[in-house]
Amino acid sequence: MRGGEAQTDGKVRTMSDVLISEFMDEPTARSVIAEFDTHWDPDLWGKRDELLSRAADARAIIVRNATQVNTEFLDAAPNLKIVARMGVGLDNIDVKACQARGIEVCPSIGANAVSVAEYVIATALILLRGPAYFATGEVAGGEWNRTKFAGGREMTGRTMGVIGFGSIGQVVGEKARGMGMEVIAYDAMLPADSPAWNNARNVDLDTLVAESDVISVNCPKLPETIDLIDARQFSRMKEGAVLVNAGRGGIVNEAACADALNSGHLGGAALDTLDVEPIDETASALFQGVGNLILTPHVAGVTQESNRRIAEVAASNVRRVLGAHVTA
Repeated sequence: MRGGEAQTDGKVRTMSDVLISEFMDEPTARSVIAEFDTHWDPDLWGKRDELLSRAADARAIIVRNATQVNTEFLDAAPNLKIVARMGVGLDNIDVKACQARGIEVCPSIGANAVSVAEYVIATALILLRGPAYFATGEVAGGEWNRTKFAGGREMTGRTMGVIGFGSIGQVVGEKARGMGMEVIAYDAMLPADSPAWNNARNVDLDTLVAESDVISVNCPKLPETIDLIDARQFSRMKEGAVLVNAGRGGIVNEAACADALNSGHLGGAALDTLDVEPIDETASALFQGVGNLILTPHVAGVTQESNRRIAEVAASNVRRVLGAHVTA
């Protein structure tokens, strides 16, 4: 893509105002390319040496969750003004180091909330129906065991517990209410007088775990949220409760989750995020042969519509910050 070249110490170094290091909605990426000297390579995040070289002249970088914006990268990018995140999680970005250098970190807050919330509702519906939606192979093979595949549970009238009641968690709650559920939520950071609590009962974590039929994990990964849902919390859940983690891997202890599923105490789980991504051998072994389990590769918030929205928010933030530095 666009970008000049400069000669430095006998080496050719490309020059770009903007780096796009991961996949992006193409029309939006093209609009950025039309406005700025831009290098767009969806695989650049995995070419560390090239990424660091190109960072030397960059004033902006647009990333998802694979590009590691750490001190090594920041040291290589002395002109950087903004890290625009296509998404909301910031665990791949050293936010404090960016702040110390006057670099804005701009997540696309709310832009993929609908996509994540729909994932939560869809997977919860599937898991509450138990084996019914996993019957395709047997039915196609001629088996017609209605007793085996019937007897699932309805969502209406049950309780949705939302862990992390921010922009995504609030949309999860909205859609759960639309399904006729009571909504309770736990959020250690949301002020008690926030208007958001008009739409959910504010409870502590232990109460949420004990009372919920469906638990949706939508909080960020922080030191205090690692293993937030551990063996103790699984043991306190209702018999047959369903868990959906569309937040971050590491918040749910995977070994404890597998044990709870195998014992039958946990009625089902959908894990869109895992502690190690792609999944490692340890997690693979844990989940082999486990029933009523949905594993997806961190795609809850990735739809055609959300891709466009998060890209547009990221591009808008780049225009705002770089424009402000031009006119300042």
